[in-house]
Amino acid sequence: MASSSISSSFKLLFVSSLLFFFQYFIVSSKGQGLPPIVKGLSWTFFDSSCPKLQSIVRKRLEKVFKDDIGQAAGLLRLHFHDCFVQGCDGSVMLDGSAGGPSEKTAIPNKTLRKESFKIIEDLRERVHKECGRIVSCSDIAALAARDAVVLTGGPNYVVPLGRRDGLDFATETATIDNLVAPTANTTTLLTRLATKGFDATDVVALSGAHTIGISHCGSFTERLYPNQDSTMDQTFANNLKRSCPKADSNNTVNMDVRTPNIFDNKYYVDLLNSQGLFTSDQDLYTDQRTRGIVTSFGTDQKVFFDKFVIAMIKMGQLNVSTGGQGEIRAKCSVRNKNKLLVDVVEGLEKTLAAAF
Repeated sequence: MASSSISSSFKLLFVSSLLFFFQYFIVSSKGQGLPPIVKGLSWTFFDSSCPKLQSIVRKRLEKVFKDDIGQAAGLLRLHFHDCFVQGCDGSVMLDGSAGGPSEKTAIPNKTLRKESFKIIEDLRERVHKECGRIVSCSDIAALAARDAVVLTGGPNYVVPLGRRDGLDFATETATIDNLVAPTANTTTLLTRLATKGFDATDVVALSGAHTIGISHCGSFTERLYPNQDSTMDQTFANNLKRSCPKADSNNTVNMDVRTPNIFDNKYYVDLLNSQGLFTSDQDLYTDQRTRGIVTSFGTDQKVFFDKFVIAMIKMGQLNVSTGGQGEIRAKCSVRNKNKLLVDVVEGLEKTLAAAF
């Protein structure tokens, strides 16, 4: 009898603990102001159908980054460039066709790392081998971007899943129009990103992705030649001139002068010290509308991490295709070959049904 009573008490305690945990998790999520999930996505989308999905991606990237930590920034940038153009649909991974050149060949995407595309394709092969063709390239890219952040020291966060891959790539004009150039000022950043639902805090937080990675000289030498940008620290400028002796130099430099391979808040410390690399970086501190946000992120890493997570979850849901939209590509760089045939057959069936 006593044993039964103890067992019942233990079960009650266990259940109560679980309830407390879930209540705490829900309250904490609301307290952080996490953005709502768009229809068709879910935090638990593959929990039953592909339970090893996230561990497959994480374990593989651990090995990739151990061999070359620079690939983390490449994967994070790939996700950004995919989402901002026509939504997180994997269209940036598509090769060109007779219909036109791909997004890859557009000027803003020419410096995307070729290895990033190979890594995503490798992950797709591993995931599809384990679970079948049920996970999209766009979902894999979103997970890879998250793990790029986590495995370089940044915040861990949940990624809503269920994206479908897009059927077409954007035009070069659309790609250029939707990716803000490094020469842009804060007004351009705020205006352009506001159309996608981002406020000033989101914009400054997303810019913090520049805390890892490298840049080609051509993205910032207009700040050095012919006249040096007055907002640039002199020692910093001198070091850049040594790496980029001419305006058209093809060398690369670290985007974060302090901790280039660690995802932290040192990017904002750079800005506080007039050591931001791009105009679009340093102007965030120069402009009074965003100066206070930069300062808060530079002095409190947790504040930056919390806001970065919110902004990334929002960005990862831009114009996503879900449900019966799009497709799950069998190869990330190519639209499924049978999709066009299916569309034609379905079209004929509808025509015949209407006729009879």
